[in-house]
Amino acid sequence: MGHDIHDHDDETLGYQKIDRYDESKVNAVAVHYKDILERLGENPDREGLLKTPERVAKALQYLTHGYGIKPAEILRSAMFKEDYSQMVVVKDIEVFSMCEHHMLPFFGKAHIAYIPNGHIVGLSKIPRVVDAFARRLQVQERLTNEIRDCIQDTLEPAGVAVVIECKHLCMAMRGVQKQNSVTTTSAFTGEFMKNDKTRAEFLRLIMADLH
Repeated sequence: MGHDIHDHDDETLGYQKIDRYDESKVNAVAVHYKDILERLGENPDREGLLKTPERVAKALQYLTHGYGIKPAEILRSAMFKEDYSQMVVVKDIEVFSMCEHHMLPFFGKAHIAYIPNGHIVGLSKIPRVVDAFARRLQVQERLTNEIRDCIQDTLEPAGVAVVIECKHLCMAMRGVQKQNSVTTTSAFTGEFMKNDKTRAEFLRLIMADLH
């Protein structure tokens, strides 16, 4: 009997490595990929491709497992009351996602800051939120806004800032074929929108080499 991809304890919080798959979904998707291979002119029965449809189906299930994760719950699981009101920055968060237009990867880094307003959150939860939204079919603009809105609505801070920088394989491998192009998106709330000095400080911090 197949196991659902989200059947681990605390899987909805994004804590567990996904190593089980819904076999019914895998089989259903794999059938279509066998047909796709044939239509592309390949022989899906040759040795190197025999298990490719199943592998692709499992890879897609993993790459889109964010649909089964509730990002707000990730934050709520580690919220603490704290009298701290200075900017908290988590930068260089790895981002891996799939463009919904061509289903090709885009990848890069996210830089996130918030100004607490009575609550802070465990620092590891912010990258988990990024991953929960990124592991879906996405466009970078929506991904940026979803991360911002989730942090703002859940923590209710004085402000949130999100900057994402990514390379898109749909640009590098097809279309304009510009391998070194980087797309940058940003989204702000609260003090980061109203106060130029606060926003400038955030941008200075994410560009500084503090390691």
